[in-house]
Amino acid sequence: MSHTLGIRQAQKQKTRQSLLDAALGLLEEQSLSSLGLREVTRAVGVAPTAFYRHFRSTADLGVALVEEALGSLHPMIRTTVAAADTSEERIVRAVELIAHHVDTHPAHVRFIARERHGGVQPVREAIQGQLARFAEEVKAELAKDRESVGWSDDDLLMLAHLYVDQMLITASLFLEALEGSAEERERVAQVATRQLRLISIGRDHWQD
Repeated sequence: MSHTLGIRQAQKQKTRQSLLDAALGLLEEQSLSSLGLREVTRAVGVAPTAFYRHFRSTADLGVALVEEALGSLHPMIRTTVAAADTSEERIVRAVELIAHHVDTHPAHVRFIARERHGGVQPVREAIQGQLARFAEEVKAELAKDRESVGWSDDDLLMLAHLYVDQMLITASLFLEALEGSAEERERVAQVATRQLRLISIGRDHWQD
């Protein structure tokens, strides 16, 4: 009996993942607000009623995509902002990790960029919730730096949000250059490095 239940659970998870993958592919050409569940189920080859065994609505599916796109990034963000010998080392590490993530997960990055200010409220709220969690995690890492001595919690959180926002901007720039030349991608890396460096310089002089 347990073996049969295990097979059924694995099949259910496989179908759920297929629905997520199909939706992500369809969202390359349209927004979530215009996506119909019949489009998704047709792409997977299951009956429309099967959709509701996994998601309550397309908005619910969108929230699951947010979790898939951003939920796994928390360890990467912590690694990126973790204490380094110099701020320059941290910046180089951040730009490299963002570039690699865009290379390997362009559809997820494109989905977040489009839906962050899109028309589906639960998805917008899910994205904002993930970004707020990133900011708190970045703040916790920044608080460990000697440069943070004397900073208030509010100022540290403000700085963390600046870094998170800049990471999103950098991801969008790399996404735009995804099909471009190596020179174009290098220009994006240089601009991103300079922008992060500017935030770092501002941090050094914030309490002057």
